[in-house]
Amino acid sequence: MPNKLVILDRDGVINKDSADYIKSAAEWEPIAGSLEAISRLNGAGYKVVIASNQSGLGRGYFTIDDLNAMHAKLRQLLAEKGGLIDAIFICPHKPEDNCHCRKPSAGLFEEIKRRYNIDRSATTYAVGDSLRDLQAASAAGFKPWLVLTGNGQKTQQDPAFDTDTPVSEDLAAMVNRLLAEVTPAAM
Repeated sequence: MPNKLVILDRDGVINKDSADYIKSAAEWEPIAGSLEAISRLNGAGYKVVIASNQSGLGRGYFTIDDLNAMHAKLRQLLAEKGGLIDAIFICPHKPEDNCHCRKPSAGLFEEIKRRYNIDRSATTYAVGDSLRDLQAASAAGFKPWLVLTGNGQKTQQDPAFDTDTPVSEDLAAMVNRLLAEVTPAAM
């Protein structure tokens, strides 16, 4: 049985991003339509997981309790829309730590493959707004998908961006397209 799993970056895909980092639950605000999109994925039988660099932890900008409060807010607001996140995978390291889990390295995605026993023949999409999200997903054998929210427009202009990567305006548009491709309307 193929896996029905979609992997999402957090900042810039689900919630608004900030160059100053999202440091508290009060600062965490969903992008319009993103929570409904996750709920629609759940309703179509998909598990949704998050793979997110959170170097603000390693930099001391916020604590693990602050991060847990942000994720509790995400889960609460999402539950109100009838959706849920199955798991959240984070990298707390700074870029100079040279860890294997920080995107663009594929460590978070490799952990997801192990945890979910991903069938290599299944197409698993990984949605991100930055080049490092797409590179990590591709390196792990997932199908990257760019959204133009967050850093997405800048990413699309990057010479290293693979123009064969699917692109959608936002997570809601990505989900609309994915679900239309997977379950075409009856004629």
